[in-house]
Amino acid sequence: MGIYFIRFILILIFVGGGYFFGYQIEKTEHIIPLIGAGLGFVLSAIIILLERTFVRISPRVALGGLLGFLLGLLIANLLMLSFSFLRLDIPLLSIAVPLFLNIVFGYLGLVLGLKKTKELELIGFEKLFRADAEESVKILDTSVIIDGRIADICETDFLEGALLVPQFVLNELQQIADSPIALKRNRGRRGLEILQKMQKNVDINLKIIEQDFPKIKEVDAKLVALGKSLGGRVVTNDFNLNKVAELQGVTVLNINQLANALKPVVLPGEVMNVYILKEGKEYGQGVAYLDDGTMVVVDNARKHIGHNLEVSVTSVLQTTAGRMIFTKPKEEVAREEEIV
Repeated sequence: MGIYFIRFILILIFVGGGYFFGYQIEKTEHIIPLIGAGLGFVLSAIIILLERTFVRISPRVALGGLLGFLLGLLIANLLMLSFSFLRLDIPLLSIAVPLFLNIVFGYLGLVLGLKKTKELELIGFEKLFRADAEESVKILDTSVIIDGRIADICETDFLEGALLVPQFVLNELQQIADSPIALKRNRGRRGLEILQKMQKNVDINLKIIEQDFPKIKEVDAKLVALGKSLGGRVVTNDFNLNKVAELQGVTVLNINQLANALKPVVLPGEVMNVYILKEGKEYGQGVAYLDDGTMVVVDNARKHIGHNLEVSVTSVLQTTAGRMIFTKPKEEVAREEEIV
């Protein structure tokens, strides 16, 4: 209720102030005070509308709208100075013209500031204050866009700076989406949907750039060349691109490596409860999976397929493809310890 009371007081102040101001201009005519009261009501309604709008938008967009609004007011006042030689002897016009200019240009500046905030090149401003601003530029490759996890990572604010999608990567995505093979077509469409989702998020600074390297045919090689040219980092989950880029001195952010690093640490001797899903490669083995997709190989668990089982970790194997946990049933480990 408090916010509605404040809004009501705001309306009263602006309406009363507008009426009093109009009354001071022309005390013999009632029309001018009424116009002033009407303008006060309109102004208070605009302020309340702006307050309700700015609460729902991100700080970055709000800042862009504020800067646009101030720029609009500056242009309006410069126009009034340019036409100051015109003497407006009519009191109503002397008030209405400046007010009209400020409202129109202020509104245009606000709208353009809100809509065009994402298109502002903030990297140029960062360079004035940070010598390593170029390092914040991230270049997305096709595989990481199709993978989709990049959108979730960006929403957590772990990636700073601009995210660049080269036009040649976008073209490759479109070719995959137009593929006659259903699986490839679905993957390509998924990638385009992920990009569209990221573009709609005002907190993600995603840009499509036209820079290309016509003499280079392969997309991966173009990404490496672009990384060198911009001094940015290539974001990928392609193992081969990762190695090639590192050999040429381009920093790579690998989503798969990040996912592996975030997996919980499992130590030998630790007990866990897993669901035996299927048979393993070796005789008598059972296979289970953790929530993050880590494979758990359980010795002598074939007979427990389709059931939950408490297991004890014996060893952990880290590979380039991920991590594998080798275990034995808890009861079996306990019997072995009793024998020893």
